[in-house]
Amino acid sequence: MSDFFKHETAIIDDGATIGDKTKIWHWTHICSGANIGANCVLGQNVFVSSRVEIGDNVKIQNNVSVYDDVILENDVFCGPSMVFTNVNNPRAHIQRKDEYQQTLVKRGATLGANCTIICGNVIGEYALIGAGAVITKDVAPHAMMAGVPAKQIGWVSHSGEILGDDLLCPREKRQYKIDDAGHLQEQK
Repeated sequence: MSDFFKHETAIIDDGATIGDKTKIWHWTHICSGANIGANCVLGQNVFVSSRVEIGDNVKIQNNVSVYDDVILENDVFCGPSMVFTNVNNPRAHIQRKDEYQQTLVKRGATLGANCTIICGNVIGEYALIGAGAVITKDVAPHAMMAGVPAKQIGWVSHSGEILGDDLLCPREKRQYKIDDAGHLQEQK
């Protein structure tokens, strides 16, 4: 039995797993089979479906639905009212539950308010998806994405700081470089 906080209006179905020190706020519903790590915060009106994996230290802001086959690794931030999808061509009159596609959000990524993540994509470690952006393809680690459809407009550090041409993090003073494959790497 873990030690977590549940607001009196939250619904947690039998069979859900919730880690220590997680906080579940107003009108949130967690379905049976969902697996939520430790030290998470699920804001008001969050829905977590059955086949969902949420790592430790994840923050899910108000009005977010995390549907089947979404995986959020440790330290992911989901901004208010951002959207996950799980099928590419939904129709009300056609059952497509066997066509769900997995979405993987890697460690430390930030998904801005009102952004949309189309299913079947991988969001790389420490990527930053801007508010309102629509992700239609995989996102590189540390990439800063904006627009509809989203395009890479820069790079961000581990701490989410926008990197200038010198690729030096102004907060942590970590130095980065672009490797031969065109990916951002921290210099050690």
